[in-house]
Amino acid sequence: MGGLLQPAPAKDDRDSNWRPIMLGVVLVVIVVVIASLLLRTDSKIANEPPAYAANLKFSDMKMSAAENFVGATVTYLDGTVTNSGDKTVSHAVVSVTFKDSLGQIAQVEDVPLRILQTSGPYPEAVDLRAAPLTPAQSKPFRLIFEHVTADWNHEYPELKVTDVSVK
Repeated sequence: MGGLLQPAPAKDDRDSNWRPIMLGVVLVVIVVVIASLLLRTDSKIANEPPAYAANLKFSDMKMSAAENFVGATVTYLDGTVTNSGDKTVSHAVVSVTFKDSLGQIAQVEDVPLRILQTSGPYPEAVDLRAAPLTPAQSKPFRLIFEHVTADWNHEYPELKVTDVSVK
């Protein structure tokens, strides 16, 4: 007798538990696929530097360090950059490679090339957009590093121009 006192037929709990689990697995797979597509990068690591990069020459390099207002050490690489090409350089990025005592790479930093201007009492490092480098012109530059690894051998790092914008 199917009256009020008799329990209703029980649903199969195994079938109802699989549905949310499968939905969760499908959602995780979709998120992983979307994330891998968005985070995928082209293999630009082996690309050649821009053709005009060969026209930028670095010389007279000097390294220095100073303590900033919070007590951290800031490292500076000053020198002279010369544009030996026939175009005006309005932006450049330099890849700076610091090596350890074994000659192995200890740190690589990509920093914008900044020109030193002495319009006030202290030299100020400004972007090349504010002070472009015309053909056959040399200007003092400064590269600034907030942190350099303790493994660095304290020799001059290798400089390689990785990006150049010309006019």
